[in-house]
Parts: sequence; C-alpha cells; structure tokens
Amino acid sequence: METAPSEEGIVVVYTGKGKGKTTAALGIVLRAVGHGQRVGMIQFIKGEWYYGELTSSKRLEPEFEMIAAGKGFVGILDDDHSIEDHRSAAQKAVSIAKEKLTSGNYDIVILDEIHYALNLKLITLADILDIMRSRPTKTTLVMTGNYAPKEVLEIADLVTEMKEIKHPYHRGIKAKKGVDY
Repeated sequence: METAPSEEGIVVVYTGKGKGKTTAALGIVLRAVGHGQRVGMIQFIKGEWYYGELTSSKRLEPEFEMIAAGKGFVGILDDDHSIEDHRSAAQKAVSIAKEKLTSGNYDIVILDEIHYALNLKLITLADILDIMRSRPTKTTLVMTGNYAPKEVLEIADLVTEMKEIKHPYHRGIKAKKGVDY
C-alpha cells in the first residue's frame, strides 16, 4: 500500500561517532534538488579550510545554498582562533539558522555539526531548542554532529546513529580528498 507524500516537514538527526553524518545530509540535498526543492545548509564548525562541498555546492545553486559559518575545527591542528572567536561564529550561525528557517524560502534547512558546537560549548541547548521551536511545520530540519542531546533526540522524527566499526585513520591512513573532505 503506497502512501501520499506529506506536506509536513520533519526533524532529522544524524549523530554518533561514526563517519557519514554530513554525507547523509548531503544525500538529502541531492534528492531534494532533484525534486526542485530549496535547501539551505549552515555549517557550524567548518569554514576556513577547503573541502569539496565548497565547490560542488555551487553546482547545485540556486536550489542549494551552503553557508560555512564556522572558523574551522576547534582546538586542533592549525586552529589559530580563540574560543571566543569560535563562539562568536557559532552564535552568528544560530542567527543565520533562525533567519533561514523562518524565511519561508527553504523546504529543508540543514544545521551541519550543530551538536559539535553544543558539545564544545560554543552554543547552548536552549539555542538548539529555540531553533527547533521556530521551525515552520512545512519545513524539514536536519541536524548533524556527534553528541546530540537526549532532549533533541526525543523531539526528532528520525534519528540515525552512525557507528564506527573500522576507520583507516587507525591504520595511519590520512584523510582522503573526495571521501573525507
């Protein structure tokens, strides 16, 4: 028995310690753009390093808009920003997320790495819950990142946990262009 597609949006969470959360969200982008839907993605952590979706996302315009609002990975590798800089960027991302979500211009809004931002104390749980409350019922909200809090999981309609079983990093294999970034 086939059911008709619902006009109501849902809340989707991709979390867990395994790889693939952002990739799963980008899969939604491909499907949505294929149906002529508009998608906005705000990245809470990524921002200053080059990674493939910065270029490939432009090929999906105008249906897909990606905003890299972060200052890069916090406290690792070449991070030369203060925690205050990261916090300020994350707070700006919260504002952008609310604006995009309530604008009525998007069928889907993706908040990439928002749960990492929470875990790093760049934003608060109240920020995330406020964003969730501001979601128009017709808009789907997708949130990614490890450490999704139970309050978010309880509200979400779809939760997928990525579980690492094996990773090449543990064998000394560095991140691969086109696969990892």
